[in-house]
Amino acid sequence: MPRSDRTPTAAPATEWSPDILGDGFTCTTIDLGADPDGEAPIVATLVRHRPDTVPEGPRAAVLYVHGFTDYFFQAPLAEAFAAAGFDFFALDLRKCGRSRRPGHTPHHITDLAAYDAELDAALDIVDEVTGGAAVVVAAHSTGGIITPLWLDRLRRTDPVRHERVTGLVLNSPWFDLQGAPALRSWGTWIVHALARIAPTRPLPQRLPGGYGESLHASAHGEWEYDLDLKPLGGFPVTFGFLSAVRRGHATLHRGLDVGVPSLVLRSDRSLLGGPYRTEIDTVDAVLDVEQIARWSGCLGDRVTVVPVPGARHDVFLSRTPARDIAYAELSRWLTAATPTLSARRSVHAPAAGSDPSGVTP
Repeated sequence: MPRSDRTPTAAPATEWSPDILGDGFTCTTIDLGADPDGEAPIVATLVRHRPDTVPEGPRAAVLYVHGFTDYFFQAPLAEAFAAAGFDFFALDLRKCGRSRRPGHTPHHITDLAAYDAELDAALDIVDEVTGGAAVVVAAHSTGGIITPLWLDRLRRTDPVRHERVTGLVLNSPWFDLQGAPALRSWGTWIVHALARIAPTRPLPQRLPGGYGESLHASAHGEWEYDLDLKPLGGFPVTFGFLSAVRRGHATLHRGLDVGVPSLVLRSDRSLLGGPYRTEIDTVDAVLDVEQIARWSGCLGDRVTVVPVPGARHDVFLSRTPARDIAYAELSRWLTAATPTLSARRSVHAPAAGSDPSGVTP
């Protein structure tokens, strides 16, 4: 991609509005213009967390990217990074979470590289706001395939932006298509064919609701979030979206070089699909952790993979003690693998008994 094509569609924004997460959180809208997939005009939303009391000393920054049927609501994660000396930013991608508008098919996109527009713009805003702080990119699930592809392209086509990033943290990244082997062979070719004919047509099978029920306080979980933005049973998966993800998987499997040290956190086992049962609280009920382990080496050099015993699909939404282990591993890696961040304090899990929601009523 030529360098000129990577110019953000809008100048870095500096005006921040109150965010739905309440005190300490603000957000700004990134105007992305016309949708290349032909739906209503698109925007992205960058959320910033800056507490009233900021620790002294040199600071770094985190840019977090969510997964499918997701948006940023994990306030305790932002607060933990802030307490450790990081300025925290999270991006709700186009058609997702805060960025969804009338006329949008939730999370629909036909080319993951199109996300470069908001990712580049968000990185520019972080650079402007922090005065050039070193940035760790963190991402979950589908964000875990989007961001490595982006960093690999940045390394090759935009070294100035790439040099701002000093590390990559992936939380249960979607590195392959889970399920029967046939889905990864002829099943994928069918997806590609249907995506060309009817890209917004949903797959006939919906996501199982057991994982969502394990998280949300209205069912069997401890977390509060907006069910309009993150339904218990998930949004429909479109053929165009899945085709884009499968092309991303193929690129990853051929090998990337994200150009920075990478940490991959995952559960130690999977139990895919089905209704809620207590076992879902201690496994990855969405992705196959063996696939994550298999393909992590394709990120490039300096990849650390840590299985977290008893973790959920989102390891930072796990029950304790798995959540404590995930935070401890993150803190250890930040100190060991990213020398420019070695002055940071330790990143700790929220204290037991603290409010885990981060969402204001």
